[in-house]
Amino acid sequence: MDKKKAAAPLVCHGHSRPVVDLFYSPITPDGFFLISASKDSNPMLRNGGTGDWIGTFEGHKGAVWCCVLDKPAFRAASASADFSAKLWDALTGDELHSFEHKHIVRACAFSEDTHYLLTGGFEKILRIYDLNRPDAPPREVDKSPGSIRTLAWLHSDQTILSSCSDMGGVRLWDVRTGNIVRTLETKSAVTSAEVSQDGRYITTADGSTIKFWDANHFGLVKSYDMPCNMESASLEPKYGNKFIAGGEDLWVHVFDFHTGAEIACNKGHHGPVHCVRFSPGGESYASGSEDGTIRIWQTPNHNEDDPFVANGPSGEGKDVAAEVAEKVEALDLTDEKKQPGDDEGSKTDV
Repeated sequence: MDKKKAAAPLVCHGHSRPVVDLFYSPITPDGFFLISASKDSNPMLRNGGTGDWIGTFEGHKGAVWCCVLDKPAFRAASASADFSAKLWDALTGDELHSFEHKHIVRACAFSEDTHYLLTGGFEKILRIYDLNRPDAPPREVDKSPGSIRTLAWLHSDQTILSSCSDMGGVRLWDVRTGNIVRTLETKSAVTSAEVSQDGRYITTADGSTIKFWDANHFGLVKSYDMPCNMESASLEPKYGNKFIAGGEDLWVHVFDFHTGAEIACNKGHHGPVHCVRFSPGGESYASGSEDGTIRIWQTPNHNEDDPFVANGPSGEGKDVAAEVAEKVEALDLTDEKKQPGDDEGSKTDV
């Protein structure tokens, strides 16, 4: 199968150190937006379609590991090696609040209703801050078994998903009880965990494997071995028929969701790819690299005539949900075993 050559990407300069996280807003009346986190300590906001720089959030004193926007893209949040998570006004760039921690903050996430901010990091504690009362002490969820690497909300803010830097597996927490209710087993530490736009799938990257899980029943839907260690993966949100992955080989790969076959391979970065994310409409996707640049690529064969619908080919007789149901019983929920992990660095990571 011939792989289509992708059109030249939009190259977004501005960061002076590696880009380690990217996040797209949903589509808003003003379009959609892309926020980037970098070890240079300055998260940046861009037009999601054109890549044009809008502004820089200034105030962190250390590497910024994670950045997010709320649903209307009015507020941003960032997690940093300076032992803080910050809340920003995305319209003015002003710092609204700084949530102080006792160690590196690795991840943050707005709740679906945008009223809460979730943080986690080297302290191994999940904290939930009430953004209507930012000065109030946060609710602390039970301790994580390892240093927290990724966080996400699902099930209308009733469940929290987390992964650790130093061990495999994805843990699912019941927000009401604060307990881990299930663990999705992986061999290596999960470096990327994304909940699909329709809330049906969890996409994870662990080592050289990309996995897709049913977000409601937690069965393993697909698992693909990659040509190298992949740090990040993202599922196309409109049709669900493609996914992207990036990692240590410096390339951004596009794969067929149903077969795992590679559709395209985008070359251009000059360092490992740390993060990849699809735009909310799926027509493009962004990659952030060790080389300090963000590249925005056009999705191959992305048009309204695409024969695939959100959760499988329109002519497919066997529903994906049925496939998931067959695999749920085989889900392994054994105790976590610690895996070697990388250290994200000092307080300033300089």
